[in-house]
Amino acid sequence: MEREIFVVTGYWQGHLQPCIELCKNFSSRNYHTTLIIPSILVSAIPPSFTQYPRTRTTQITSSGRPMPPSDPLSQQAAKDLEANLASRSENPDFPAPLCAIVDFQVGWTKAIFWKFNIPVVSLFTFGACAAAMEWAAWKLDATDIKPGETRLIPGLPEEMALTYSDIRRKSSVPSRGGRGGPPKPGDKPPWVPEIEGSIALMFNTCDDVDGLFIKYMADQIGIPAWGVGPLLPEQHWKSTSSLVRHCEITEQKRQSSCSEEEVIQWLDSKPRGSVLYVAFGSEVGPTREEYRELAGALEESPGPFIWVVQPGSEEYMPHDLDNRVSNRGDCHGVPFLAWPIRGDQYFNAKLVVNYIKVGLRVTDDLSETVKKGDVAEGIERLMSDEEMKTRAAILQVKFEQGFPASSVAALNAFSDFISRKVT
Repeated sequence: MEREIFVVTGYWQGHLQPCIELCKNFSSRNYHTTLIIPSILVSAIPPSFTQYPRTRTTQITSSGRPMPPSDPLSQQAAKDLEANLASRSENPDFPAPLCAIVDFQVGWTKAIFWKFNIPVVSLFTFGACAAAMEWAAWKLDATDIKPGETRLIPGLPEEMALTYSDIRRKSSVPSRGGRGGPPKPGDKPPWVPEIEGSIALMFNTCDDVDGLFIKYMADQIGIPAWGVGPLLPEQHWKSTSSLVRHCEITEQKRQSSCSEEEVIQWLDSKPRGSVLYVAFGSEVGPTREEYRELAGALEESPGPFIWVVQPGSEEYMPHDLDNRVSNRGDCHGVPFLAWPIRGDQYFNAKLVVNYIKVGLRVTDDLSETVKKGDVAEGIERLMSDEEMKTRAAILQVKFEQGFPASSVAALNAFSDFISRKVT
């Protein structure tokens, strides 16, 4: 009997792409999959996606941002989804629903699936460590941690104990799109009510990085949890010895003042392991003042670097930085130096620095403006730490054979679990 899995994505590219890859994985396992997307993201679906067998898309009304249930557009989206499911239930040509995998950002869709007796699995498009630490900070009431205090988390290693620096953050940092920031550390995570009633959890990560935290979440929530990622485009998993260009990974075109060929040629002219990569993603970035501090540190650093500047951030760049750094820097290339600014980035940084030990924090007190000296010292320590480079190289080896074996096993375990659950 053919069965169908619904995958419901959140509102932005960082949520859409993992859901697309998840659908592809299920398609390869002979499941029919329907990707349910907010209408604002329709144009972001790559044409190649519809060429996969047993995959289709369904859109629901959206304003392009998370909407409370009382929002008229949210109510219309709910009607769209319910009407679609009702139509399918009356059509014998559609395969029987197996489950819905719902990005917790659109957790309101759970109730609609439940109307049709479709069980729900909640999907985190970020790693399990951040979720585990947010949960622990809430349960341990981290809001009252004092300077010098260390609060151990039962079930997690000592290196991940909560400290005063974990709750010292800047006031809410809005995204480049103007959205507000997340709750303060120690508050109830906003995803908690969104996953209630789920029969299992999925995380966009793997056991090699997050295994301990996946288990912690399963134990704490009391339902199965799997790491089924990283959910990256198939071309990404080529051997690391071969070059994969951006255009091969995504069909979305991005504007740049430099071609990939120019960046590659520039990189090839530098000693291996000598180039610093600076990037902040598309949603949040440093303040205008911090951009100036970063630029000053890069100017004084003797090593080569690539700095990716997102659209909308160009105005923060010193206008003559390109001339001042000569051929040491490419401020528009393909990019890695970053510091946590908002949300899960803080605990992701703690994972990298304290647990995996393949990185450094730019400063211990992230509630204050990051200064040029902080960045300069961080660059010097990072680029000269050979033990850290060795640990990173060892971690890289685990991904050289392609999509992690633990995530393949997790997807198989999910298949077994859901088949038994609905039988």
